[in-house]
Amino acid sequence: MTPTLVRQHHSHAGETSRVDPCARARDWSEIQERMLVPLYEAVYERLEVGPGTRLLGLGCGSGLALLMAASRGAAVTGVDACSPERLALARERLLPKAWDGRAREDRRLVDGSPQDAAGAETPAYTLVTAFEPIGCLAGDSEGLGGLLQAATPLAGRGAPVVLAGWGPPERCTTSSVLRVATRLADPLRSTGSWRPALRDDLEEVAQRAGLKPDGSGRVACPFGYASMDSAVRGLLSTGLFDAAVSATDQAQVDKELTEALHPYLRRDGTVWMPNVFRYLIARTP
Repeated sequence: MTPTLVRQHHSHAGETSRVDPCARARDWSEIQERMLVPLYEAVYERLEVGPGTRLLGLGCGSGLALLMAASRGAAVTGVDACSPERLALARERLLPKAWDGRAREDRRLVDGSPQDAAGAETPAYTLVTAFEPIGCLAGDSEGLGGLLQAATPLAGRGAPVVLAGWGPPERCTTSSVLRVATRLADPLRSTGSWRPALRDDLEEVAQRAGLKPDGSGRVACPFGYASMDSAVRGLLSTGLFDAAVSATDQAQVDKELTEALHPYLRRDGTVWMPNVFRYLIARTP
């Protein structure tokens, strides 16, 4: 399911610990990203996203949320400075050239910051989204405030800004699996280890960015996988286990992650974990 929230592994000692960032981005795009589709749909329905919408997506990754907004008729711009591999996949999805060879003018992708999406002739955005969920890693919201402050001047007055976060641990089955990351990660690290989501995580980020909370909602986003291998690859693609891999090694994380997933393995070989995610709608000043 930042700022995403969620990035690639670093290289580790030994050939067996190295991860292909392109393969990791593909796993995110093909396996994990779709788990948040109910969240995107709920937000777009509530805010009536359509032909009159000019959307700025922060940490857009491989672009599924942007594609869904574009399918509703919205003009979309995505920015991402953390994963060029994911952004390359977003270009494949969102920027196919028209029959005459010209690129679509209502879809933009920017490898950089929100300021890089600004321009003298760029109309104000009517909606800003930061869909990469926060609230399960220590320090996972630290970069989001800066992104929001940079994006706010590009939006119209009173425009909605949407933030997303993990729901309460008792409503998120995946929380028990994410604890593997905490157990394996270096306990001295101040960031990168799992922590339970707090009730006001999203509100605190919004207020620090000068935004005014204006409604929220919860959405069921079950994590369903075709197989155990698919579940492991999907969860690793989130980046939530990066600190654990750095502290131990890839093989150890794979082993313990598989063991933690075993209670959710069904007789047909699929893996199913019910989760609830939360979103906050805030308004620009």
